[in-house]
Amino acid sequence: MAALAGVCTMRNGYLRLPARLLVLLPLTLAAAARIASASTDCAHWCPADSTCVNATTCRCSPGFSSSSGEIFTSFSEICNDIIECGPPPIVSCGKFAACQNTEGSYYCTCNAGYKLVSGAKTFRNESENTCQDIDECHWYPRICKGRSKCVNTAGNYICECPRGLEFDQQHPNLCKAVISFPTWTPPHGVKSQMLSHFFERIQDLGRNYTSASAQDTIQKVLQVVDDLLESPRDLATLPRSEQHRVATNLLVGQEQVLRSLSKALPGGPLTFNTAGGTELSLEVEEQGHRNVTLSQNQTKMLVNWDVVQGSGDAGPSVVGLVSMPGMGKLLAEALLVLDTEKQAVLQETHKDLRPGVSPVLLSDVVLAFLSNNNTQNLSSPVTFIFQHSVTPGPREEVFCVFWEHNQNGSGYWSTKGCWIMGTRDTSTTCQCTHLSSFAILMAPYDVQEEDPALAAITYVGLSLSLLCLLLAALTFLLCKAIQNTSTSLHLQLSLCLFLAHLLFLTAIDRTKPKVLCAITAGALHYLYLASFTWMLLDGLHLFLTARNLTVVNYSSVSRFMKKFMFPVGYGVPAVIVAISAASRPHLYGTPTRCWLHTHKGFIWTFLGPVCTIFSINLAFFVMTFWILKNKLSSLNSDVSTLQNTRMLTFKATAQLFILGCTWCLGILQVGPAARAMAYLFTIINSLQGVFIFLVYCLLSHQVWEQYRKWLKAVTKTKAESEKYTLSSRATSDNSKPSMDN
Repeated sequence: MAALAGVCTMRNGYLRLPARLLVLLPLTLAAAARIASASTDCAHWCPADSTCVNATTCRCSPGFSSSSGEIFTSFSEICNDIIECGPPPIVSCGKFAACQNTEGSYYCTCNAGYKLVSGAKTFRNESENTCQDIDECHWYPRICKGRSKCVNTAGNYICECPRGLEFDQQHPNLCKAVISFPTWTPPHGVKSQMLSHFFERIQDLGRNYTSASAQDTIQKVLQVVDDLLESPRDLATLPRSEQHRVATNLLVGQEQVLRSLSKALPGGPLTFNTAGGTELSLEVEEQGHRNVTLSQNQTKMLVNWDVVQGSGDAGPSVVGLVSMPGMGKLLAEALLVLDTEKQAVLQETHKDLRPGVSPVLLSDVVLAFLSNNNTQNLSSPVTFIFQHSVTPGPREEVFCVFWEHNQNGSGYWSTKGCWIMGTRDTSTTCQCTHLSSFAILMAPYDVQEEDPALAAITYVGLSLSLLCLLLAALTFLLCKAIQNTSTSLHLQLSLCLFLAHLLFLTAIDRTKPKVLCAITAGALHYLYLASFTWMLLDGLHLFLTARNLTVVNYSSVSRFMKKFMFPVGYGVPAVIVAISAASRPHLYGTPTRCWLHTHKGFIWTFLGPVCTIFSINLAFFVMTFWILKNKLSSLNSDVSTLQNTRMLTFKATAQLFILGCTWCLGILQVGPAARAMAYLFTIINSLQGVFIFLVYCLLSHQVWEQYRKWLKAVTKTKAESEKYTLSSRATSDNSKPSMDN
């Protein structure tokens, strides 16, 4: 700078150089730049997305390439993005996946409807591909709306309507029922102008029906039926059998039409009424509540919604109740058929329906239906509350019935599957395990008067039996000469029969209060079962005794019986009664007797064990007789303990037939011989105590000897007492004169 000091000048603060120096300066700077570039070995001209290799070469960044390749030397080259995903693709992502290009790179993703097992979003190559189908129906259960069902497909899903449904055109995501008007044909063989006109109107409604007009069509169907019932005209002149066929056709056809058309209605409760008084109450729901109650002026119906939804049919769930006051005209003089349980109840209460007298309707005829087609055996009963149109009389029985149609198109009133929960003068509540057409009937009956002769035989016979059983029990207890295992069995049998007969005589007719009557019935159940159990033990004892005759091993039999007879004799009946009472306690006690109810075969909790014991004892006695026949002749006649085995077997056999056959006669009280069987049953059953006293006491030589001893002792005691009395009087008379002196 010092060398230039002479040639440089400053003007206005700026450095001013000579002109020749201005020419030399750029040349000097360019040379300096070449010297600097040569010192770094890097080309300054490399394009974007590249890096220099040296002063003359550039390299494209990863994911980029030039027309000459990755490395180039030309100033005109540029680095372009490599399209790895193609076309044609350079990399493979594998099945169910797609390649996505980025600036200088790429990545793989699973196709729509698939996902990686690891849950990651992206991967690099086929070896990392774990794409699997997404089950949208599982992970998104409400992805399909309404009643449509989700069906998973490969990488996707579809919504399908159940059978009988189709997608609504106005709401493509919702399914609606494919509802058609059911076919309703006239009853075969019935000629009536009014009926023909009725079916013409029904067919017109069917031809003009659309799902949108379901509500109006239901109203018109009810009105058409109501018009026919209000003005039957020539229907009223038909025979009763044909009227019943027409009524069956109207009930069945109307039920089918209403069940089908109701599925096209909007959800919620609906009510339809006609001028003639016909009333329809409906509940239409996709998913209902726990219980449904349909109320009308004269009828109420309560049903569990699980019963309504129990069908696999498509469409919404429907429950309906139709009340038809005019239907009773066509069902007049219809036959009433009672199930066996109702017949048994009437028989127990001594009631006979009057023959030739038709029952009277106490309520409107109602038709109940569900969307569930299987209504013959419902999972829970349906409750009906009927209001009476008239008040039942004093000798008129009320029945809850339904219309049972048969093969020929007619029908009759039946009580099967229905029972009354409670009845008053103004209403009746009943339950049924099926659905159909229901009503309340009133049927007059006659009360069977109790046979006074049977009552007299019962009271006299039981009184005599009680006396004889008491004498027999005292004999078995006090007569030491006959006391053994067999006598102990007879003593327990006598005590059980004595208590049973005493309770029967004093409390069998006392049905109020019901709790006390049920206790009485349970006690009688136990005591009579205990009597038969002791009879079984007696038969077992005789069999074991006879079997051991050949080895004279009587003591082992005695020890065995003493050990087990009391637990078996009183324990087995207690178990049977406990199980019976725990399962059906309400069946102890009937309206007229404190005994077991015949409802649902409950009486067999007594007759079943009795028949079993009778059969087992019969087998014991047959085997005992066989052993005695073959073995007793070879016994040592000096064995005093076994000398009376034949007599004991005879007595036990007589006891078996006396006690067992009486109940067999009770079972046979049916048909034309019922009266004779009733007399035999009453006579033999009431004299059981007399037979036991006769067989086991009066026919026993040892007992007679003991009776003589007791009689002698009583006579001797009486004589000594009289002698003592006379002696006392004599002493008193002798002392009087001395006192006078």
